[in-house]
Amino acid sequence: MILVEILRLAFSSLRANKVRSGLTIFAMAIGVFSIIGAMTIMDGVRNEIESGLSQLGSNSFQIQKYPAISFGDGWRQFRNRRDITYPMADRFKNAMGDEARVSMRLARGGLVAKYKDRKTNPSLRLIGTDENYLTAYNYTIADGRNLSPEDVALGRPVCVMGSEIVEKLFPNERAVGALVRIGNQNYTVIGVTAAKGSSLGQSQDAFVITPITRWLMVYGRAWRSISLNVQSHSQEDLEAVQDRAIGVMRLVRQLKPEDPNDFEVFSNESLIDAFNKIAGVVAIGAFVISGIALVTAGIGVMNIMLVSVTERTKEIGIRKSIGAKKINILAQFLIESVTLSLSGAMIGVIVGYLIGVAGGLLLGFNVVFPVIWAVVGMIVCGLIGVIFGMYPAWKAASLDPIEALRYE
Repeated sequence: MILVEILRLAFSSLRANKVRSGLTIFAMAIGVFSIIGAMTIMDGVRNEIESGLSQLGSNSFQIQKYPAISFGDGWRQFRNRRDITYPMADRFKNAMGDEARVSMRLARGGLVAKYKDRKTNPSLRLIGTDENYLTAYNYTIADGRNLSPEDVALGRPVCVMGSEIVEKLFPNERAVGALVRIGNQNYTVIGVTAAKGSSLGQSQDAFVITPITRWLMVYGRAWRSISLNVQSHSQEDLEAVQDRAIGVMRLVRQLKPEDPNDFEVFSNESLIDAFNKIAGVVAIGAFVISGIALVTAGIGVMNIMLVSVTERTKEIGIRKSIGAKKINILAQFLIESVTLSLSGAMIGVIVGYLIGVAGGLLLGFNVVFPVIWAVVGMIVCGLIGVIFGMYPAWKAASLDPIEALRYE
């Protein structure tokens, strides 16, 4: 019996038992798409996060009251920490001097900017900061100038606008020099930044920066904790600068030698490491779900093949009586079980990737087809077909042709 004939008979048998075959394929597909979908989304998010973090200035790290990522009840502990106030942040910046470039940051979202009869959507972020913010976050000035130390020291009502805000308020005129209203305050536009696009579905150009001193005048100093970005002059100096910054911050916050740090220090690399830990947990969960589904599907494959052997006992006897060899019968039933498994795997790969694409569209990032995971999924499902189909196939191949012909 040639291979083509074996394949034809195998597919014919599967078509004859559509419901059983369909249920097994469905179970197999669940096992595969849970892995493909999860890993497609996680890879897309990881790439987007790495791309977003690359928007920060190189050789930098952040200091703030709260950690970048926290789970459980940890926020209660961090909430009780003292805020990093403006006097603390200013002393820290002065103490660091020329060793590093320090930028302060406070933000308020959901605001509207108005100019004449035009206004933005209520999604504007007004950021209180200093002259180092644009460098720290890799922005460049497209028109006008940046904030100056004098603007910050005097709390001037001036601002630098992101390109998206400028496009909405000043479609046909120059923004620099115009007076805009944000919230209940007026600001003079002194600069416009070049466009950067979006990251994780959020625009990086829908913002306005103003001196942090002006921001605090408008929104108050109570319950405000400032985030600090510290940028060393080179990658080689980063570790030394980070150690120096921790020591300076401890002095600024008047901590005793035995007191633990009551602030968080994290870099791009630490954020990526934290995300990878989360991704690892998600992957383990997906593997557990996938493993359970695949074992269940494998048992389904075995049951279907055992029932098929029973129903086709006489057919097997006829084939053996006209010269079919044991290896031919074994191959036919193994091909049937592997076909079931690979059909489910193929559907699982397609559905999993489509789920990944949907997740990418929802969150605003691009996804790449997970070739390695797809290949691994197909191989694993093929092995499941062989392992769980071996016993029924061996049972069919070992039937005595005379007894099989007598079977009713």
